[in-house]
Amino acid sequence: MEHSPAWLVNSLIYLGAAVLAVPLSKALGLGSIIGYLAAGIAIGPWGLGLVTNVEDILHFAEFGVVLMLFLVGLELEPKRLWSMRRPIFGWGTAQVLSCAAVLFLVGWAAGASWRVALVAALGLALSSTAIALQVLGERNLLPTASGQAGFSILLFQDVAAIPILALLPVLAVSDSGPAITGADRAVEAIKTIAVIGGIVLGGRLALRPLLRWIARSNAPEIFTAASLLLVVAIAALMQFIGLSMALGAFLAGVLLAESEYRRELETDIEPFKGLLLGLFFIAVGMSIDFGVLIARPGLMALVVLGFMLFKLVVIYLMAALMGLPVRERPVFTLLLAQGGEFAFVVFQSAGPDVLPPGVASFLIGAVALSMLVSPLLLVVIDKWLLPRLGAPKATDMEEISEQQDAKVVICGFGRYGQIVGRMLGSQGLKVTVLDHDPDTIESLRQFGFRVFYGDATRLDLLRTAGAATAKVIVVAVDGVEQSLEIVDLVQENFPDARIIARARNVGHLYQLLDRKVEFIEREMFESSLRSARSVLEGLGWPAHEAREAAMRFRRRNIQLMLETYPHYKDRAKLIAVAKEGRQQFEEQIAREQQARRKRNSLEWERAADDDAPALSLSDPVPADGPHSP
Repeated sequence: MEHSPAWLVNSLIYLGAAVLAVPLSKALGLGSIIGYLAAGIAIGPWGLGLVTNVEDILHFAEFGVVLMLFLVGLELEPKRLWSMRRPIFGWGTAQVLSCAAVLFLVGWAAGASWRVALVAALGLALSSTAIALQVLGERNLLPTASGQAGFSILLFQDVAAIPILALLPVLAVSDSGPAITGADRAVEAIKTIAVIGGIVLGGRLALRPLLRWIARSNAPEIFTAASLLLVVAIAALMQFIGLSMALGAFLAGVLLAESEYRRELETDIEPFKGLLLGLFFIAVGMSIDFGVLIARPGLMALVVLGFMLFKLVVIYLMAALMGLPVRERPVFTLLLAQGGEFAFVVFQSAGPDVLPPGVASFLIGAVALSMLVSPLLLVVIDKWLLPRLGAPKATDMEEISEQQDAKVVICGFGRYGQIVGRMLGSQGLKVTVLDHDPDTIESLRQFGFRVFYGDATRLDLLRTAGAATAKVIVVAVDGVEQSLEIVDLVQENFPDARIIARARNVGHLYQLLDRKVEFIEREMFESSLRSARSVLEGLGWPAHEAREAAMRFRRRNIQLMLETYPHYKDRAKLIAVAKEGRQQFEEQIAREQQARRKRNSLEWERAADDDAPALSLSDPVPADGPHSP
């Protein structure tokens, strides 16, 4: 039986172009996205003409964006969103609205219709999350003020893409089409609310039990298939009612953000997301109409330079208002001023009633050119601008580039982790140390420590650090949430490793106990006990009695902690049990002290009897008697 080899030939073309273009682009410092775009241009109608069915490929590749938004939703835990609410919803909203408003006014003043100006402004206001995060990571800027601000704004942009995509069908309603009555709009609104409510309710009640049932099959490939099925089903449902597929995927991700299967879902979907996103950018490169660029190159240059210049001014003013260091502002501003991958999605999703095909191709070309120009502008900033702003404060960070084989991995090398690492090093043990604070790493390297820069909550970094073969993983990071995230990662992916965890406080310890961590040390407990023991000795207590009192308190404190642990989620019960336990302990100590005083008194009298010289009849007897104290 013969089959058409078209799919095989197309696969060969896509993979071959990507394998050649992406490594070359990264070697030139342009990033992988530029490589995918260049590969698409090379094999598309305006290049070698190897592929002609661009629209079909683009529609299929858009599923990569859907998967990316699902993963964005998985990262948006309600607690994390609430803790970052000010930078995300404050500065993020300010950046998107201010840039969109300026670009809309410029486009409208230039003679574009309000619909074209609005969609163009919203799309051009977005930035490339993939390129920006890659550059921030390569330059070790993520822990800095500009890195955190940039991450928050980019995160808001990813979320803002959802309502922008949902707005397109409303804007795309043709003026010449049939009139839409209020009843029709009400029915559509009810349908939309019902479907979204069904997704939210079903996600809360059905998704977790379903995933738990599938996980019990112990078939990893079935769990992967179920993960993809979940995204595809919700995306198809949203498209069926006329909403964005990306909106459905995003909702599904948010619903599962606090699920125990979050990490498993991320690990399963990440490879598919990367491949399909790469195919999406290749399709975008193929769809660029160079005829429009060739016909009006001056206008294209004016649009690219114009929208980037307006964004540069607005974002730099924001950076100044945010109080970012002057040296960090140029890179921060440029990364947010370029166009982004979601602009491709917006312009491709807008129908001809909003953006004529020629205008959409023109805007897509402008965004692609801005992304191509940005790496070149970064070189200019590095060579000409940053040296004029003073010497950099940060040092070059050594990243793990080769697989480590240490038997011990220490996550976090602050004051706690350093003691552990120095003690192990004194015994000749080789350890892999991870820390994400550039200042700490710079200081430690001056003393000869070899510390790798990196975030231990990243699964790929833990694998490179040797967690898969490590016998012990020490979780010594400062943050409670980061500590718990690392513990979850290790337990899910490296079950054979023994976890030694640092607990910041009793609440943190309780959460570690929920995760069945066996070896937990409260960071200040033992040192505080030693200080209390020293206080007793300073008050005149014998050393052995001070030590006994400290050990007695230690045992009782640990016992009380275990007694209160089952009730730590019920604050009223927790307080009652703690008070009762503390009162019992104080009564026990009082009884022991009274018994000890009585025992010491009897021992003193016995010792006095044993040491007293024998009395002769000629010795004078004191009036108080021979054994008067």
